[in-house]
Amino acid sequence: MSGAKVSVTVESKKPLEESGEEDLVGMAMKISSPDGDLVEYRVIGDHVYIRSDVETLGKAMGSPMPSVEDLPPEAGGLKDALEGKWVKFSTKEMEDLAAEGRKGGDAPAPEPTLDAKTQKKLMKALRGVVAREVELKTSDGKDGAEHVTATAPFRTLITELLGEIRPLAKDLPPGMDLPTDKELKDAPDTDVTADFTLKNGELAEVDIDLAKLAEDAAVKKLGLTLRISDGTTPTAPAGATELDLGELMGGLFAVPGTAEDGEIDVSGLDDPDFPQDEL
Repeated sequence: MSGAKVSVTVESKKPLEESGEEDLVGMAMKISSPDGDLVEYRVIGDHVYIRSDVETLGKAMGSPMPSVEDLPPEAGGLKDALEGKWVKFSTKEMEDLAAEGRKGGDAPAPEPTLDAKTQKKLMKALRGVVAREVELKTSDGKDGAEHVTATAPFRTLITELLGEIRPLAKDLPPGMDLPTDKELKDAPDTDVTADFTLKNGELAEVDIDLAKLAEDAAVKKLGLTLRISDGTTPTAPAGATELDLGELMGGLFAVPGTAEDGEIDVSGLDDPDFPQDEL
């Protein structure tokens, strides 16, 4: 993890600070390790493109990934994916399959959202916490750059920030579970410093030592650096194999032993000769 690098490029029809999701026309993300690129992912127009170095990815994760020989004949384009080639699928096809799966059921409830007035109120409260708990110092750097160091007691800062967010928890998107007060008591009670570099008034780099977030860390320092710079235009890779999502869902992920009407056929499971330990 200490040698990992994540690169993200986003292209929009508008300046990023004014952009919504509908304004994005391209996105690319690449995760690399000292041993090479692990995964690359691009969204261009109506297609998603993916490739990965399966062997290197398995090494980084500490567990082997499936090989081409492990796949059934109907796997199709997944074989190219396991061989490190570019594959792609249609976002519209994925949406159509999801909509088809919802047919006959209740319409999904709209996701919780914070209204604009509540967002402004929350941001004002969070700024107040930062102004109260974070100590800022500035200094000049090379080539006209400005350095700002922000130091704060980690446990106090995170507890107060979450204290402002907690009353709005019911309006947050699904899956955003906030830590409990009991869990926050286990957060390190130490000062943490982030170093910000500004060039021409714009944020260019942020550095923070993650080892400070664990009082009993095995390493003395684990630096995390975020750099912001001009991106490159995301482009669609040539020769990507098209994945048939319907075929994958109907073939590769089908449950063995299913009846024609789609229900799982469990006949014979009560047979005394059935290998129950393998069920």
